[in-house]
Amino acid sequence: MKTRGKEAVQQTEFFSEPTLKKLEEIMMTCTIDKGTMLFMDNEPADKLYFVQEGMIKGTKMTEDGKELVLSIFQNGDLIGELNALGNEKHSFSAVASTKSTVGVIHQTDLEEMMRSNGEMAVEFVRWTSLMHQITRSKLRDLMLYGKNGALCSTLIRLANSYGKMTEEGIILSLQLTNTELAELVGTSRETVSRMVSVLKKDKVLDQANDGSMIIKDLNYLKDMCNCEDCPVQVCRI
Repeated sequence: MKTRGKEAVQQTEFFSEPTLKKLEEIMMTCTIDKGTMLFMDNEPADKLYFVQEGMIKGTKMTEDGKELVLSIFQNGDLIGELNALGNEKHSFSAVASTKSTVGVIHQTDLEEMMRSNGEMAVEFVRWTSLMHQITRSKLRDLMLYGKNGALCSTLIRLANSYGKMTEEGIILSLQLTNTELAELVGTSRETVSRMVSVLKKDKVLDQANDGSMIIKDLNYLKDMCNCEDCPVQVCRI
């Protein structure tokens, strides 16, 4: 994956400055290499991870052994699941797509801080609700509208997260291969290649000189996946 320009919409944007500062106080910063696993699916969810620099993929293995990319986390995003019941397990895996710097937050430290700070606790409830909305909306698009709808939905999310409006159309600053797109859609590279070719032929998509994808007709993509015009905080990659 290659990135340039605008970064993805942060899912922690609604955290207050005091909350972010308190999180910085209790997090331990570490640098990890590309390919390093932060955690595995079904492992105890006893930590949260704040992405300070780099890119982390949230993945899930399907029943037929294919890897589905659920999310792409970037600078300012928080990764993990709040351990509300004390025995929560991760419902997905997280792996570094690039060399990354993350802040590790132990949930025991976070719980202690939230006991004395009601506003922080409320903000984390909102964050948890947002993460559930994002996951539900992605699963809805993948399951209800077929591969074409899933691809169109993914392109809309990429536009919301990494898109820059120009005279040519919406240019995506995150450059993905067809293989990486296929992982986001849950299908094969060959299938995605065929669908992208059709969208280019129909002048829905184009390609810039540097290889960046250009979305020429966003309304076409919305029609294909029955877009509900979710808030950009939810409709993100």
